[in-house]
Amino acid sequence: MQQQQKQNKSLSKGLCVLKEVMTSNKPLTANALCQKLQIDKSTMSRLITTLMNENFLEYKDNTKEIILSDIVRKIVYKDDREKIVQKTQGLLDEIFYLTDECSYIGIFDNNAVLYLNQVDKSKRVLKTRNSVGLHAPIHTNAFGKAILAFNEKIDLNTIDLKKYTTNTITSITKLTKELELIKERGYAIGIEEHEFGLCSVAVPYFNNKGEFIGTVGVSGLSVRMNEAKLHEYGQKIFALVNPSLK
Repeated sequence: MQQQQKQNKSLSKGLCVLKEVMTSNKPLTANALCQKLQIDKSTMSRLITTLMNENFLEYKDNTKEIILSDIVRKIVYKDDREKIVQKTQGLLDEIFYLTDECSYIGIFDNNAVLYLNQVDKSKRVLKTRNSVGLHAPIHTNAFGKAILAFNEKIDLNTIDLKKYTTNTITSITKLTKELELIKERGYAIGIEEHEFGLCSVAVPYFNNKGEFIGTVGVSGLSVRMNEAKLHEYGQKIFALVNPSLK
């Protein structure tokens, strides 16, 4: 009986750890979990090891930050993400026809942009690569910067401002100023900040309850999308997504 009670307590603690990681907006460390759940370090270590061995949790890249395993994320978020794709399919079509550039919807996932869907119905020989299901560094493109600007739950200090090109924002001060500008005008632009030759523009997307869902916009070659064109598209896409604010 005592052994069963001990097992039940251990299971309960393990489920609390899993729930905490599942509901967090950022990766968590073992120390953070100990403090949050009032569990000692040795017990927490055993719980995390067990949850990782059973493929519920994993470490992010080569860090000690704990996230849901890929298979759990797919199970947990599958229905919600499929609904987002369905609800925004028509909008992405409209954005493509408005700009003649590949349109996307991106959401926040593990401190990165996750591309849920894209539309490219152009007849160009060289088309934009399929990015559905891929992640991009959140500070290096319009979709990510719009997420950072309008998702108030994100702690900017948790973002790794890694440099990818000479245009990449690597200063928290500069990023903060950029986000203030994005909030003011309603859209974000990215000019060759992740890869040379690629530019993007994106606006926030909210559901009918006013809840922030993600960002929608376009990405394309810099030879077609200079800075002036990006601002033009930003204003047009913003007006399309927010008709009442025209």
